[in-house]
Amino acid sequence: MNKKQKRNLIRILIAAVMFIALYFIPVTGVPRFILYLAVYLEVGYDILWKAIKGIKNRQPLDENLLMALATIGAIALALYEKSGDYAEAIAVMLFYQIGEWFQSYAVGKSRKNISALMDIAPDYANIEDENGQLEPVDPDDIEIGTVIVIEPGERVPIDGVVISGTSSLNTSALTGESVPRDVAEGDEVISGCINLNGVLRVRTTKEFGESTASKVLELIEDASSRKSQSENFISRFARIYTPVVVISALVLAIIPPLFLLLTGQVPAWETWIYRALIFLVISCPCALVVSIPLSFFAGIGGASRHGVLVKGSNYLEVLSETKTVVFDKTGTLTKGVFEVTAIHPDHVDEHHLLHMAAHAERYSKHPIANSLRLAYPDEADDCTVEDVEEIAGHGITARVNGDVIGVGNSKLMEKLGAEWHNCHKPGTILHVAINGTYAGHIVISDVIKPNSKEAIERLKKNGVEQTVMLTGDAKQVAENVGKELNLDRVYSELLPQDKVAHVEQLLQEKKSEKARVAFVGDGINDAPVLSRSDIGIAMGALGSDAAIEAADIVLMDDDPLKISTAVKISRKCLRIVKENIWFAIGVKVACLILGAFGVANMWFAIFADVGVMVLAVLNAIRCMFIKP
Repeated sequence: MNKKQKRNLIRILIAAVMFIALYFIPVTGVPRFILYLAVYLEVGYDILWKAIKGIKNRQPLDENLLMALATIGAIALALYEKSGDYAEAIAVMLFYQIGEWFQSYAVGKSRKNISALMDIAPDYANIEDENGQLEPVDPDDIEIGTVIVIEPGERVPIDGVVISGTSSLNTSALTGESVPRDVAEGDEVISGCINLNGVLRVRTTKEFGESTASKVLELIEDASSRKSQSENFISRFARIYTPVVVISALVLAIIPPLFLLLTGQVPAWETWIYRALIFLVISCPCALVVSIPLSFFAGIGGASRHGVLVKGSNYLEVLSETKTVVFDKTGTLTKGVFEVTAIHPDHVDEHHLLHMAAHAERYSKHPIANSLRLAYPDEADDCTVEDVEEIAGHGITARVNGDVIGVGNSKLMEKLGAEWHNCHKPGTILHVAINGTYAGHIVISDVIKPNSKEAIERLKKNGVEQTVMLTGDAKQVAENVGKELNLDRVYSELLPQDKVAHVEQLLQEKKSEKARVAFVGDGINDAPVLSRSDIGIAMGALGSDAAIEAADIVLMDDDPLKISTAVKISRKCLRIVKENIWFAIGVKVACLILGAFGVANMWFAIFADVGVMVLAVLNAIRCMFIKP
């Protein structure tokens, strides 16, 4: 609870205690009116002031005016009848404020999840002066390539690469993950993370305005302006509904008594005015106006708790209607990093084959060489590597401890006169020859992410009917990934424009069914298709800036499981929105009819207004508590 919420809660409790105490105070006449008026003003002065401001600003027709008219009218009737029963008017205002407090508290709870993201951009960055002292400067003044120092407990202000130091980073504000990420020299760090222990020196790779934290804040700020169709409907509905209700209440208060008067009967003005006041209280559209935007707000807040950034409630609504999810392969379903996945030796053992290949590739900067060095981390031991020669389009040869080693493709084997054979496993085949004799081959391929298979399974459980993969990779590699992940369709060897064409085709297929198509990608070449699909989802932690800009939803830690989490949240959110719409409208219509015919009294009206609003708000809060 913030200070304002605490202050309002105390005010409500004081008014409630005073209200109850008045039942036990034997006072009548003017003193009784003054005491009740004091309670009324204590609990409702802000509503009255908002109603006055609305009239002053020529925008009077809102729930504040409805509540002011209804309660002041009820007090006026009690004065006219000299009954001294002012309890109904105060009860209406008191319970309305209770409902407003619930709504404020619910928004505050949801806002906490988003405010964690809003607080990720620090106000300063440390640089070292000539004397080695740290000097805090405005992050906006830091140029690319500047070395900044991040001490324990500080947030990373700008994206960069660690040049010295080791530490653990708390990434929960960005990714939703509680497990710290260890970083050392050469590792990339993104702004918004908290440095937990060691001192880090980081060379910046982006300007402050282009860093991850700044981009995330821009996305959050833009999200509030993107309203869903349901929210727009409620806004239009309220603009028409409120004046209709006020006019209807006036008609109910004036026409029946006039008709009775003209027909020679007792007009009973106080009865019809009382019914009109009840009509006003019942008709207040608070439940709809408050609960629908709150449901989406809570849904976006709940998603951010799990590291899913939704750029607007309209995208949450579209995601709930998604029946087809299209994936890029590299960096989305797979790690996007080459690893040794199989070693098939001929006349030597696996260890020796990998040992020779890793040493031959010791000085190469090629990604394949990096994967060999990762698989055999002892390649920098006492072995002597000489006469290294890289042959373009073939591979590399080198003398390792006196043996001539050739590592490359089949063309290199033919050049060396080694009789090679192919491999049944998909991936990049790295043939190895020792002294002109074929020694075997090593399979290097992009590794499927640990959660990819479970992500596909969960999507199908959450109502996604079709999963598709589009990739520029070779057909055999793509089909192997598709089979392992149980994807419905796989398209390979595609250029960026081919991906757009395939998504266009899927959009046409689903057009008649009114089902949406989502695309998940991470690379710069995915930006066009992310924009073209009904809903674009980008891998945020390692994805390109272009993909993040083009996407409607960003997964802050690149975990494909978060896609199913986002779908689940969106569907529950829309289900709750529909429940609130039908429940609120249904109760309102029923109670309005009963109120017009005199069946409902003011207490009944209080339930129809405040009770429905509180129930709708409590229902909306459920959007924040959705398990993955």
